[in-house]
Amino acid sequence: MNKALLIIDIQKEYFENGALELVNPIGASENAKKLLEHFRKENGTVVHVQHISGEGVPFFIPGTQGVEIHENVKPLLGEKVITKQFPNSFRGTDLLEYLQSKEITHLVIAGMMTHMCIDAATRAAFDFGFECTVIGDACATRDLQINGQDVKAADVHNAFLAALEFFYGKILTTEQYLLL
Repeated sequence: MNKALLIIDIQKEYFENGALELVNPIGASENAKKLLEHFRKENGTVVHVQHISGEGVPFFIPGTQGVEIHENVKPLLGEKVITKQFPNSFRGTDLLEYLQSKEITHLVIAGMMTHMCIDAATRAAFDFGFECTVIGDACATRDLQINGQDVKAADVHNAFLAALEFFYGKILTTEQYLLL
């Protein structure tokens, strides 16, 4: 089984002073860094995904600090970087073709936001035939609101991971994955 690490949108916009600050982005990025170091040590395939917004969107603006990939998971020269404009990392990108060219069958997924880009990419990957493992503590999200009710980030995060685990993939912690 050929694995790839897919690090989605761990960008400065999600950290302190960013336009979309998440709950615990530092902890999630530090766990993603551990996964990244593991894949690099094993000479594994690593793919970084970077969201860059189109015109009129008030975040991930090209040329701003917020669009930059966080230093904890900065790509090395030669590591694949996919830029996207939609939550689904496959939509409008060459991600699928790249993974197929590397004969990847299993994706290990980490990043931000659990309820948006992690969810969309995992479901799409599964639909394209990939086995998926989402590293839950290497992902982060934010508080949301629905019909005037607040939903805490921990509840959003856990609900989306539970939904993914129901059908789309395995959910592990960083430690569980690194012990495999």
